[in-house]
Amino acid sequence: MDTIFTRGPSLNNRLALAIALSVLLIFVDHKLDGFKSTRVYLNSLMSPLQYLANLPGLLLSESAQRLTSHQVLLAENERLTNRVLIMSERLQRFELLQSENIQLRKLLDAPVKPGMRKMVAELMAVDNNPFSQQIVINKGAIDGVFESQSVLDDQGIVGQVMEVGTTNSRVLLISDVTHAIPVRSLRNNIRFIASGSGSLDELYLEHVPHSVDIQEGDLLISSGLGDVFPEGYPVARVKSVIHNESRPFASVSAQPLASLDRLKYLLLLWPLSEGELTEDEQGTTLTGQAVGDRK
Repeated sequence: MDTIFTRGPSLNNRLALAIALSVLLIFVDHKLDGFKSTRVYLNSLMSPLQYLANLPGLLLSESAQRLTSHQVLLAENERLTNRVLIMSERLQRFELLQSENIQLRKLLDAPVKPGMRKMVAELMAVDNNPFSQQIVINKGAIDGVFESQSVLDDQGIVGQVMEVGTTNSRVLLISDVTHAIPVRSLRNNIRFIASGSGSLDELYLEHVPHSVDIQEGDLLISSGLGDVFPEGYPVARVKSVIHNESRPFASVSAQPLASLDRLKYLLLLWPLSEGELTEDEQGTTLTGQAVGDRK
């Protein structure tokens, strides 16, 4: 078969001609700079092709960089989120400590008569019986707590200890329907009996004649009768006085001064025999116990 490659000069002659032409072109281009304009045109012609050839690599590089930046941002966002949560938890804890510190300061500043020893106790539990107003505190027989001991907060009388365990005690609140406390009006020293109503924000004054001088806003303090509660501590403030002549007694209600629905720290009181503790020793004992309780 006669092909195109078998026609004309032989392959060796063609190779020699090609080499000679190549050397001539190299000489002309290098020495005479004869193809300078041609190279410019060729570079201009090849530039789009070069950009197209480099485009996949550029896209991959840009995508990898964006993916890396996105992952870094996600990691940084997660780290900052965790840090915000930790700082928020610390802030809440600091606010709680600040609130408890304020409560303790108020409790420790509560006026206590000379000869009375006091100890800070903390609320452990609240009785869930709707017909009973009782709480449990974290002080018991090993701390010297005894039955019928007076319990206060920073505002007034809370109740009295009714049961004593080894390490905790049960306190009957003044709002319990079975509880009654002798009180007197600070304004005119008239004595009454304040009984619990079963509601944390209300007490009843029993058997108050219509002729008795009692007014809304009168402050009721403990009278000291009955040898349970010490005399002179705030108990309640008269909320309403209703005179119904068809009934033998006036209807008088009072609001407890103690925050019975927001109890946290409480103060236990008991009288001391003379010479048992000096006033300086009382302050030292109280401070040490309060610090120990807070820890």
